[in-house]
Amino acid sequence: MEQVCVPSDVPEPLPCFDSRSSCPNCSRLITCVSCPGSDFDWSSIDTSQLPSSYKTNSLKEKKLLHIADHFLQQYTHLCPDRKPLFLHPVNECGVEKFVSTTVRPTLLPYTELYHWDGCASFVSDYLTMEPLRSPITPPSSLYSPTTILKYQQGNCFDFSVLLCSMLIGAGYDAYCVHGYATREICTLDETLELCPLLGKPQEVPKEEVKKSNKYRVKPPPDLQSKFELQQEAKKKAETEAAQKNEEREEEKVTEVEKPKHDPLYGLRVHAWVLVLSGKREVPETFFINPFTGNSHSTMDEHFLGIESIWNHRNYWVNMQDCWNGCKDLIFDLGDAIRWEIMFSGSNKPLQLLPDAEEEKELPDRDMDDMQEKEEEDVSFDMPPSWVAPIQISPREFETRCSQGRKVILYKKAKLEKWAPYLNGNGLVKRLTIYADLDCTKVVEVREWYKNREDMLDMREVNKQTQLTTEYFSPGHLLGLKAHTYTSLEPETEHTMEFYNEARVDGLQKRVENSNEITEYFVGRDDFLHIRHMEFGKRGKKIHLAGTRTDINSRPIVQIKECFHRNLEKPADEDVAERIFLITEEMIHLTYHLKDKYITASKKNFFKAAERDRKGSEIIMTPEMCITYQVGSSEKDKKLLHLYKLLQELTEEEKQLKQQVRQSEAEVLNILKICEKEETAVKLSVSIYDTERNEKRKQQYEATKNTMEDELLGQEEQDLDYLAPFLIQIGHREKMTKRQALRVRDDCLTDFKHRLINKANIIQARFEKAVEELQKKDQWFQENQNRLSAEEEEDFLARYSETTFHIHILALRLNREKQMAPQKYLALEEKLRKDPRLAEHLGHA
Repeated sequence: MEQVCVPSDVPEPLPCFDSRSSCPNCSRLITCVSCPGSDFDWSSIDTSQLPSSYKTNSLKEKKLLHIADHFLQQYTHLCPDRKPLFLHPVNECGVEKFVSTTVRPTLLPYTELYHWDGCASFVSDYLTMEPLRSPITPPSSLYSPTTILKYQQGNCFDFSVLLCSMLIGAGYDAYCVHGYATREICTLDETLELCPLLGKPQEVPKEEVKKSNKYRVKPPPDLQSKFELQQEAKKKAETEAAQKNEEREEEKVTEVEKPKHDPLYGLRVHAWVLVLSGKREVPETFFINPFTGNSHSTMDEHFLGIESIWNHRNYWVNMQDCWNGCKDLIFDLGDAIRWEIMFSGSNKPLQLLPDAEEEKELPDRDMDDMQEKEEEDVSFDMPPSWVAPIQISPREFETRCSQGRKVILYKKAKLEKWAPYLNGNGLVKRLTIYADLDCTKVVEVREWYKNREDMLDMREVNKQTQLTTEYFSPGHLLGLKAHTYTSLEPETEHTMEFYNEARVDGLQKRVENSNEITEYFVGRDDFLHIRHMEFGKRGKKIHLAGTRTDINSRPIVQIKECFHRNLEKPADEDVAERIFLITEEMIHLTYHLKDKYITASKKNFFKAAERDRKGSEIIMTPEMCITYQVGSSEKDKKLLHLYKLLQELTEEEKQLKQQVRQSEAEVLNILKICEKEETAVKLSVSIYDTERNEKRKQQYEATKNTMEDELLGQEEQDLDYLAPFLIQIGHREKMTKRQALRVRDDCLTDFKHRLINKANIIQARFEKAVEELQKKDQWFQENQNRLSAEEEEDFLARYSETTFHIHILALRLNREKQMAPQKYLALEEKLRKDPRLAEHLGHA
C-alpha cells in the first residue's frame, strides 16, 4: 500500500453533543445527535419478522469478516494517519455485515427505474434524509435496503446503498463511495443552489472578428450623421456604465450569498454513488448525490475526497492524493497502485506494473506477505447478499414522498411535490419563485398537473403582471395547446394556441383583445396564414360573461387576410393581402411581387348598392375600381372581369363575417369550458389501475353477471331441443310415462332421419363430383392434341381442384358414418338425464 500523509493541523474529531444542545458545526438545533435529524427512534423497530440471514452470519460471511479485519490491520499499519475504513458495520439486528454484502442488485418492474436518473429521483423523493450522528465519522451501523424502504428514513450511506443496488440491477457499473464533501452537500442545504427547473439562459456565442485582407474593395464614403454617432456613443457609454453598476451589485449580492466559513471543511463524511463509463452506454464517469438525485462531474468542487468505494463484488481503497478534491483522481480500478483492492479475484483486471524489475526491488518479506494475501484472496468468493429481495409496490412507487408530499428550498425558489391523485385538482408539482433570498416576495408560480381530463399539463402565473399561461397535452376537447390570459372574462386579452393538426381549418394561434382578433394558420390549401379583424364600439355595454355573440355583438370594422405565394398562379394574379373595410365599403387587394419588380399590383374597389332606389341595376363604371398593374394586361382592364371579381369578393366578405362571428363564439365557448373545468376538476384513471378502478370493476362485473344470466335464460329458451316435441303434448309441466316415451321416441326418430338425410346429401354430392370428374377426363382425352399449353395448364388446375373436392367429400362421408352411432347414443343419454324425462326414463 502507498501511504498518504495527512497534515498535523487537522482538528481532532469533535465529541457528540448532549441532547437538545446547539451544534456549532451547522448552527441548528439538535435532537439527541450532533446534527439535526428526525425524531424517529431506530431502536424501536421490530426485527422479529426479519429473515435469519439478518440475525446470523454464514461460514462464508464469518470468513469474509476475518479477511476484512486482517486487511484493516495491514491498512492501519501501513497508513497510520488515514481514517479507519468503513468495512463491517452492524445491521438492524446488531450483527456485523460486510458492506459489499449489503448491496442487493435489483431490477424493479418499472420503466422509469431502468434509467439512472429515474432511480436517483425515486430514492431522493422516497426517503427522508437523516444526518450522521457525528459529521466527521462514518456511522457505526448500516441497515438493509429493505428496512430503509420500509421506514423511508436513512442517512447518506443508506441512500447510497439503496441507489447503488438499483443501478447495478439496471445494468450500470455503479459503486458506493465513502468520502468527504462540503457542508451544503452533507446537510442537504440547497438554499444557495439554483433550482434545476430554472434552466440557465444560454450564452450567445460572440462573433469572431474577421481578419482584414490586404487587398479589398475601397469602402463607400461614410454618409452617417456625426450627431447621430455622438448620440449613439453617448447611449453606449450610459449602457456600459449601467452594466458595470449591475455587475457591482451582483458581486455584492454574491458576497452576501456566499456560504459562511465551515470549521469542518474537508472533514465532513459523506457517501454518494460513482457510475463508471462503459456499461449502458455511459460516455463519461460521474457522481450521483443520493440526497438530491442530481448528477455531478467528478471535477465538482463540492466533493473533497474519497476514502474507499465498493459494490456487491469487491472493495477498493483510494491510494491517490485528494489535496485537490476529486479533480485529479483516476477511476481505473484495475490500477493496483492507485486503488488497493481487497479481493484480487475481482471483475476488474489488475493493471501490471510498468517495469517487471520493480518487483525485484520490493523486500522479500513484503513479497511473501503479498503472495500469501493474494492466495488467500483468490481462493475466496464473495458470499451472496444477506438482504431480502427489494420490492416496491405500485402504490409505494406512485406515492413516492413520505405522506405523499415533499418540499425543497432552493435559492429564491421553493419546490413542492405531491403524489398523483393526492390533490383533487391533479396538482403534482409547484415551483414558487421569489425576488429575495428570504423568500417573502413571490414573483412567479409554476404548477404541473397529471391525470386531468381537460389535459391541463402546466400553469404559469406571473404575480407581477397577473398573467396566467396554461399548457395542455394533446387530446383537449377543442385542440387547445396553450392559453394565456389575465381574466377569463370575454373581450379581454387572450392568446390561444392550438394543435393545428387536430383542426380542420389549420388554426395555430388566436390573439384577442377588446378591439382586435388575430388568427394564424398553418398548412391551408388556400395559402391563408394570417387573418386580422378589427371591431368598433357597440351601442350598449355587455353585462354578462356568457352573452352570445349574435346579441349586441361588436361591429366589424375591418378584416385583413394575408396569403402565402401560390406558385401555380402568376404573381400578378396571386393575392398576397386583401383588406375588407366594412364601414367604408371598400376592398383593397395587393398581389405578390413579380420577378424583377420592386412594386406589386394593387386593386381598390369602391362598393355601391347593387340596385338604386328605383330598383334598376347599377352599371359598374371605371371609377368604382382603381387599378395599379405591374406590366400590361388587357384582361384586368375589362370592366366585365372587374365586375365578376367584385361580385366574388362581396360574396367572400359575407362568408368572412360569418367566420368572424364563429371565431367570437368559439372564444366564448373555450372560456366557458375552461371556467367549468376549473371549478369542477375531473381526474382520469387508467384502466390498468386496478385499485382505483375497484368500484368500476364491481359495477362491470355485476352488469356482466346480470347480462350473462339473461343470455343463458334466453339461450335455454331459444335452443330447447325438446320444444318441437313438447308442443305436440301441450307443454305440460308433468308428463305421464307414456307421454315421456313418446317424446323420447319422436326425438330419436327425428334425429335418426336427420343423420340419414345428411349422409345422403354428402353421398349425392360425392357421386355428382365423381361423375363430373369422369366427364372432364373423357373430354381431355378426346381434345388433348388440340389444346394449347395455357388451356392444358388451366384444365389441369381445375382437375386438381375437383379431385381435392372429391377427397374432402369422401372424408366427410366416412366421418359421418363413424360418428352417427355415437351421436345417436349421446342424444339417448341426454334424454335419459333430462330433468323433464328423467322421472320416467331413469330406469328404462
